[in-house]
Amino acid sequence: MKIKLLVEGGEMKPGPTLSQKIGPLGMNIGEIINKINVETKSFKGMKVPVELDINVGTKTFTVDVFSPPVSELIKKEAGIEKGAGEHMKLKAGNISIEQVISIAKTKRGNLLSKTLKSAVKDVVGSCVSSGVLVESKEAKEIEKDIDEGIYDKEIRDEKTETSDEKKAKLAKYFKDLKDKQEKAIKKAMEEAEAAKAAAEAAKVAAAGTTAVATPAAGTAATTTPATTAATVAPTAAKTAAPAKAEKGKAK
Repeated sequence: MKIKLLVEGGEMKPGPTLSQKIGPLGMNIGEIINKINVETKSFKGMKVPVELDINVGTKTFTVDVFSPPVSELIKKEAGIEKGAGEHMKLKAGNISIEQVISIAKTKRGNLLSKTLKSAVKDVVGSCVSSGVLVESKEAKEIEKDIDEGIYDKEIRDEKTETSDEKKAKLAKYFKDLKDKQEKAIKKAMEEAEAAKAAAEAAKVAAAGTTAVATPAAGTAATTTPATTAATVAPTAAKTAAPAKAEKGKAK
């Protein structure tokens, strides 16, 4: 009996999936989990595919550990727990071409790539969904550089070690970029709050205007200047007419 699982490297915990499949066999689930954690501890912080091969008759088992998905390896190399939420706008990390080559070598058998160079391009393409830059550039730029042969030497030599100088340079670039991102996010939040406050103020003002224009039931309407003028003018005309007639009569 074979059971495929995707577990947290070195940190698998009891769950319904395993219990439902192993429980009926009468096997020690705790023992199985401990074995899986020992076999996957080198992949701590990553999702790791494992396969349990169980001999139902003897109740013995073996654990086969497979390489984590490319996205998990990218996050490990970038030193992040998760990718960017809005990968087209925000960036979560910055890795070197050497780190990409390392991932490509690890996953080459699963990428169906004929050459290491094409495997490297596949890994670069996967960096997009994680919001991770390569050599401080977007994936499309790096793919173009690879096509133009800029990294042919590194790929041919299967170079997987990044110099301390390059690491520092990549880290500084990303730090500056992250600061800009945080400022932009803060500004956007402040503008959103200001817009919300303005909308609330406009709503209150509109409600106040309506209250003045529409008196409550049983209350006399508020006299406006226009209403006063319309009422006074006819009254004045009526008063003036008899006065004029009296004056004519006197003559």
